[in-house]
Amino acid sequence: MDTITVSLGERSYPIHIGSGLLAGSTELIGSTRAKQVLIVTNETVAPIYLERVEAAFADRERRSLVLPDGEQYKNLEGLGRIVDELIESGFHRDACILALGGGVIGDLAGFAAASYQRGIDFVQLPTTLLAQVDSAVGGKTAVNHPQAKNMIGAFHQPVAVVTDTDTLATLPPRELAAGLAEVIKYGLIVDLGFFEWLEAELPRLLKQDPAALARAIRRCCEIKAEIVAQDEHEHGRRALLNLGHTFGHAIEALGGYGRYLHGEAVAIGLQMAAETSVELGLIDAADAARVGALLERAGLPTYVAGLSGRDILSRMRLDKKAGSAGMRLVLLERLGSAVVMPAPAEAALESAMARRIASSQG
Repeated sequence: MDTITVSLGERSYPIHIGSGLLAGSTELIGSTRAKQVLIVTNETVAPIYLERVEAAFADRERRSLVLPDGEQYKNLEGLGRIVDELIESGFHRDACILALGGGVIGDLAGFAAASYQRGIDFVQLPTTLLAQVDSAVGGKTAVNHPQAKNMIGAFHQPVAVVTDTDTLATLPPRELAAGLAEVIKYGLIVDLGFFEWLEAELPRLLKQDPAALARAIRRCCEIKAEIVAQDEHEHGRRALLNLGHTFGHAIEALGGYGRYLHGEAVAIGLQMAAETSVELGLIDAADAARVGALLERAGLPTYVAGLSGRDILSRMRLDKKAGSAGMRLVLLERLGSAVVMPAPAEAALESAMARRIASSQG
């Protein structure tokens, strides 16, 4: 087992990564001392893992809440169900929520923890690759608005992240690929060597080789922990973690939060960011092709169908990272190095996006 620390002073917390951690491990049981525990999970994860987590906390006052599965349920109604359960069960301010699932459950449960009685503890128990490498770490919690993703939320750090790599064995191939989009992102923004390792070792990752997956998860968590420790509330360097996400979030919203998985939309966004970087002369076309080749080998889409560049751009303007000075984008100055900069002229953006809209595919 590996343990990585997210260093945030009094709010520092461990990320435990290993096999069998949901089966009553010391790391799981010791992740919270709360006497009242609410396990929040979904209809897909509950039949597989809920019973063992309940057993680990059998000596506590414990409740479980099973929500529908899907990004379309990451909304105020889902948040309300968690808060209702906390109130109806008489949970106090020293209670703890355990978020057992992927990014949707982590974001929902985390935001409920941030807002219930002005903030209670929560523990992330991520069961998807995407959550294990990205969304479970860093304290971003939110629900979606029909017009834009993650518009209602708060920064609220977990007290621990317990990552059981065994959960990936039950992950459908599409969900595994979606997680790989975020893994690839880390290589693109700060670590060319890791990107090159992914190019070489992708077949092992797709076969769910435990050693390869553990190495990828650890490296992603190391990168994110370092960046979050430097910039917890995304005033500077943490914005690099959004490479591909401004495009991707717009695509998710336009698809009704159901057409594309988050990682699939991010993959298209990564490629659009690469194309925009080419448009601005930051990288060359061969670099962008290299990004696309790795994404496609991972089983991810790099084209979007049924949308126009103007549609996507309109939703991008609603992005929560835009300020009074206008929209900002994370682009590639080279493979393994990203930069945050003001968005280029709309004509340049639409030209770059047009190369990744299916109707323009040759």
